[in-house]
Amino acid sequence: MHWPPIKKIPEALTPQPHLVDYDQTCANFSWEDVLRELDGSEGSAGLNIAHLAVDRHADGPLSAHLALRWLGGDGTTIDFSYRDLQEESNRFANLLDQLGVGKGDTVFCFTDRIPALYFAALGAWKNLSVFCPLFSAFGPEAVYQRMQRGDAKVLVTTSRLYQQKIAALRKRLPKLAHVLLADVAEDLQEGVWSLPGQMAAVSSSFTLPPTDPEDIALLHFTSGTTGMPKGALHAHKAVLTHYITGRYVLDFHGDDIFWCTADPGWVTGISYGIIAPLVCGVTNIIDAEEFDAERWYNILESEKVTIWYTSPTAVRRLMCLDIKPLEIFDLHHLRAIHSVGEPLNPEAVLWGQNVLGLPIHDNWWQTETGGIMIANYLALEIRPGSMGRPLPGIEAAVVRRVDDSAEIIEDVEVQGELGLRPGWPSMFRGYLHEEDRYTKCFAGDYYLTGDLVRRDADGYFWFVGRADDIIKTAGHLVSPFEVESLLMTHPAVAEAGVIGKPNAMLGELVKAFVAVKPDITADDQLRLELIGFTRRLLGPAIAPREIEFKAHLPKNKAGKIMRRLLKAREMGLPLGDISTLELEGNNKK
Repeated sequence: MHWPPIKKIPEALTPQPHLVDYDQTCANFSWEDVLRELDGSEGSAGLNIAHLAVDRHADGPLSAHLALRWLGGDGTTIDFSYRDLQEESNRFANLLDQLGVGKGDTVFCFTDRIPALYFAALGAWKNLSVFCPLFSAFGPEAVYQRMQRGDAKVLVTTSRLYQQKIAALRKRLPKLAHVLLADVAEDLQEGVWSLPGQMAAVSSSFTLPPTDPEDIALLHFTSGTTGMPKGALHAHKAVLTHYITGRYVLDFHGDDIFWCTADPGWVTGISYGIIAPLVCGVTNIIDAEEFDAERWYNILESEKVTIWYTSPTAVRRLMCLDIKPLEIFDLHHLRAIHSVGEPLNPEAVLWGQNVLGLPIHDNWWQTETGGIMIANYLALEIRPGSMGRPLPGIEAAVVRRVDDSAEIIEDVEVQGELGLRPGWPSMFRGYLHEEDRYTKCFAGDYYLTGDLVRRDADGYFWFVGRADDIIKTAGHLVSPFEVESLLMTHPAVAEAGVIGKPNAMLGELVKAFVAVKPDITADDQLRLELIGFTRRLLGPAIAPREIEFKAHLPKNKAGKIMRRLLKAREMGLPLGDISTLELEGNNKK
């Protein structure tokens, strides 16, 4: 289906975007210039994430500027200025030093979105420790796998999570020397400390040690379709990518109020829920609660959010509800909406334009890339369904692997694997304890992402699917995303997940799992209607031959529909790692 492009924003828009002329910016861009702009200009801290995100603001004109506003579920609001963040993160850094935790030691954080998480991340970076966030919804075994593989020395958590999921693991984690409980006033026992009590006993002043740009700052675990979680390592130098994408993609300006809905257990919640907004000196909204449409719209209104970063799943949830937000809520402050986590269906881009008054700008990146690599910019037209164009400083290509090399596919509209030429600052520096696995991600001059894409004549990239998601049916290659996107345009469909089902004659047949919108009856008549609808618009080779209705589709905590789980259930196979599975049915209105 052809989707008309959405024109770029007017050049007279206030404030004017940082990136106005894409081609000229790309031609003149160098990471060395960004490094010179940010690196070590104040003191001997060097390129330390926390220094650039907090201290340089706290020691300057933004000292009293609102950095974080935390919104509790009971209506509580707690504000932290950049000076407040400096003092709290200094205390945490001093506490780590007092506990004998130093450079290269791993500090894990297993909490909900609470202020202590943000102090811990920033304080760990100041101390040159490695920060590793965990989803609070992880089960005990998932926590154990990651902490054991990550050589956990310190854990920040809450009393509830400790008692429910951590206490029984202590004997299996001999390197875990210290547990810091964020919600108790007194130490429980030796090695299980009150975080508030311990922080109150240390100084709020801290001198950052010199930081090498290649010092490791972050450990993010990411699950593949098979095998154990992979631990991707990122250096302090990654902050250059966070800074530039904050300016060029999210388009931060000094007075912006930013809200990223991603949980910090996911890489987006760290890169763009903490680092990028703080490095750019804007105000960052933190909501303690999970998705709730009315609450979300109220936050956008009451906090006067100007830039909103959310997930396609959240957008689709909002699309399902019979709410006309502009008739109920004052959202005139909102000037940009961005989306990440999985490809954004074209219909969702247009829904944003029609219902929220703004198109939704999709962008693409991975845990391994550390930051946004390809994006739809305010200065360029949006082509609904497209990933957009590469970030200045990023060289992307459509390639095919040939033995140990990567061969560039020059022709447009030809499918291949997305390759990125190494050298960008936030590229992961390795998989923890898995050097061979890391090496296999590269071929010739490119990092191979595992995502299949095509490129159009104007340089826009289009997501086709994961290399291991592509369905081969009767000699045709079918993208699940293409089928899902079309199903999403049907007025009865809320969400769709598509897999290839083994078939003796076809190799695989296309099967779709569909969740319908409220007040829609999922019956055989609708099933036949959807099959006819997709056959008519996609053709019989691509359209699903089977459709199964489900009340809820399995998603991970990042909001991605878990196709591999749909396939495993369909075929009666082991489910594998389901630690990131969101509780099915958690779709509050």
